[in-house]
Amino acid sequence: MSEGSSRDIKEAGRSRVAVLSSHIVSMASEKDAALAAAAAPVPSDSPTIFDKIINKEIPSNVVYEDDKVLAFKDINPQAPTHIVIIPKVKDGLSGLSKAEERHCEILGRLMYTAKLVAKQEGLDDGFRIVINDGPNGCQSVYHIHVHLLGGRQMNWPPG
Repeated sequence: MSEGSSRDIKEAGRSRVAVLSSHIVSMASEKDAALAAAAAPVPSDSPTIFDKIINKEIPSNVVYEDDKVLAFKDINPQAPTHIVIIPKVKDGLSGLSKAEERHCEILGRLMYTAKLVAKQEGLDDGFRIVINDGPNGCQSVYHIHVHLLGGRQMNWPPG
């Protein structure tokens, strides 16, 4: 690897750390975080803040966990109930647009877990599921995740 390539990788890594740090502290906007994440592309299997949450390296308010998925309260809630549901193993699934047939089982598991957590959280009057994908979809963490939103009347169109 050339010195220039190594320097570029280090710079991308520092940019990614800044993006990840923005998820720990309150950020200006999800759109800004998504644009920053897109500007610092990294390999699809690079660790994300979600890997640190899975590995218990940073704290989270876990509401559900099994051998395949983890669900925790979002640190920047957009509704009275805002839960993030993630697979424990990324397996190249950085976003929905990267899904392959081999991911069907975990994608179904994420949806079913959303249903279980919605019931557990008392969202009997309904809820919304959101999967952001890519920069225009406002994705800021490139580890597929489902947002479960509820506890208030949702509006349409969503945004």
